[in-house]
Amino acid sequence: MPTYRLKTERPRGTGLDLSRDLNPEQRAVVEAPPGRLLVLAGAGTGKTRALTYRVARLVASGTPPERIMLCTFTNRAAAEMLRRVEALAGANMARCPAGTFHHVGHRIVRAHAERLGLSPTFGILDREDATTILGAAVAELGTAELSKRRLPTPRAILELSSLARGTMRDLAEIVAMRMPQLAADVDLVRDILARYERKKRELGVCDFDDLLCLWHRLLADRAFADAGAALRASVDHVLVDEYQDVNTLQGTICDEMARGCGSLTCVGDDAQSIYGFRGADFSMIEGFTRRHPGATVLTLTTNYRSTPQILALANRSLRCNVRQHRKDLVAVRGPGMVPAVLPLRDVHQQAEFVAQRVLELHQDQQIPLREMAVLYRNHSHGLELQVELGRRQIPFFVRSGARFFEQAHVKDVVAYLRARENPSDTLSWTRVLRLWPGVGARTASRLGEKLAAVEAPEDAARLLADEAKRLREPARSSLAGLAELWRRLCAPERRDPGEAIRTVVAEHYADYARTAFTNAEQRTEDLEHLAAYASDVGSASEFLARVALVQGIGAEVPTAAHDPDDKLVLSSIHQAKGLEWRVVFVLWLVDGRFPGRPALRTPEALEEERRLFYVAATRAADELYLCFPTLEEGRDGPHRLLRPSRFLTELDGRPPVFERWDIEEVPAEDAEGS
Repeated sequence: MPTYRLKTERPRGTGLDLSRDLNPEQRAVVEAPPGRLLVLAGAGTGKTRALTYRVARLVASGTPPERIMLCTFTNRAAAEMLRRVEALAGANMARCPAGTFHHVGHRIVRAHAERLGLSPTFGILDREDATTILGAAVAELGTAELSKRRLPTPRAILELSSLARGTMRDLAEIVAMRMPQLAADVDLVRDILARYERKKRELGVCDFDDLLCLWHRLLADRAFADAGAALRASVDHVLVDEYQDVNTLQGTICDEMARGCGSLTCVGDDAQSIYGFRGADFSMIEGFTRRHPGATVLTLTTNYRSTPQILALANRSLRCNVRQHRKDLVAVRGPGMVPAVLPLRDVHQQAEFVAQRVLELHQDQQIPLREMAVLYRNHSHGLELQVELGRRQIPFFVRSGARFFEQAHVKDVVAYLRARENPSDTLSWTRVLRLWPGVGARTASRLGEKLAAVEAPEDAARLLADEAKRLREPARSSLAGLAELWRRLCAPERRDPGEAIRTVVAEHYADYARTAFTNAEQRTEDLEHLAAYASDVGSASEFLARVALVQGIGAEVPTAAHDPDDKLVLSSIHQAKGLEWRVVFVLWLVDGRFPGRPALRTPEALEEERRLFYVAATRAADELYLCFPTLEEGRDGPHRLLRPSRFLTELDGRPPVFERWDIEEVPAEDAEGS
């Protein structure tokens, strides 16, 4: 019989040498027998390697890939794991149901589409399309009904619904937590969501939340008992990565899928559970052994990332938490720099220190900018630093999404100042008008052109008042309100840009934010930070110029390494999770900022905030700088003394885990010559 030699890039498998490739803790995870297994994997301990080898060992032991379900935080992570499994075990993993919960759920729902009343060719809505359809459901209520209510935006309603479904809680409970001003209208929101559900059925589409809810329905609804039994029988092993981030619905699905085979491996770190605001259920990882009596719990504590000094600080911080699986990370690396705690005079000195230290490390020690990161609790905490980096022409990349000045709520409020300082700015007028109820795109465009033709800012108020008389409600009241607000903004006592911003927020935008965003409190805090910065700048024209300059900082600025892609990383701590840098700066370690005020309300929230500090500290491999301003300029002029974060004061003790650096200011020319 002739043999055909097929050239393939798929490896035949290098074999599993556990003693060579894994440390004893990792090997224990890989060799643990099937059953309920919780793996508590600390930061930098190689959890991905352990999970990958466990999957590879299952395959090498004869388990067909299609009978292993692997749920990961991203589809990219799943693809990389499967690629490594193929290299280790020499198996084709294409049929393995692996990916995010939504990815695996889509595969399952598609297979049972007709049983669930869906077309096998059903479509999946992205966020933008889902928002459009829900907006159409809102419009069905009619102008008369909408004019009597201040309903949230369609996007905000979707966020409330998604949180309720993911946490398996009643919508009224979620509204009470996130938008209490909506409590009286919760039944109306239910009606809107019911209309949204009908429209999806008519269009033959599902949204992302449907994929998980329908998957759970197959497992839990008695009407689908046979389908649920078949689903459970289809897998021999269920494995979950980043288990600390699952919500109630996802955790329940995992438990149900493993009820038949009895093999459930969950890998995560309770110390890095920081997504409660998104609906992550800390009790899933904390209460694993209560839900699964007799479960095995293994820990990974050997850290390959950070120095012993950084881990000593992180370990001490976490000991203050009560709700946790206790473990201390142990460093493989040798000793390094003791973490530095830096009391700075104010936010400007904080920005100057970070910028100068980054340049020193980059130019003197040849550390690439991309191997350094500045982390903060909230976007607003990076405001002054972004300006200082722009002034010094240090290129930076904001990993946490839009730069501070590019966020929607910041651009909305800044548009008021742009229109006041430059009345011919049609775009800013149009943006301002769209923020008011009843003013649609066409009306905003028409009025924007009219307003841009007025000669003086105060003339705009008269034009708005005249236009209001020609319109119906709610646009009439909106334009009348904007006209009155505009008169106050043009008053001499509000020429200060900070006072102008505070006026806009107090008299309009705070109310708008409560209906537009589910995190209105945080956005309002950002705007107060913006107002303080604007007042410090002085004039509105100078403030707007600085905003424009910061937005224009790009990659074309040369660096010492002559690498156009070499940029300092700025990121919120939430967005930094799972990453690492040689050098890390943490900003604004002040009580009320980090931890934030909302976190001070309950012990559970404060413990999650402390876990966030732990995540920030464990991103650093070599050097860690913990910074806080000691003074803040008050709204009425006098400076206010700031209290260092309790996350810093808790670190005091023996042996010391940080060094306090004192700042001595010297003239720039003296510093250059020293």
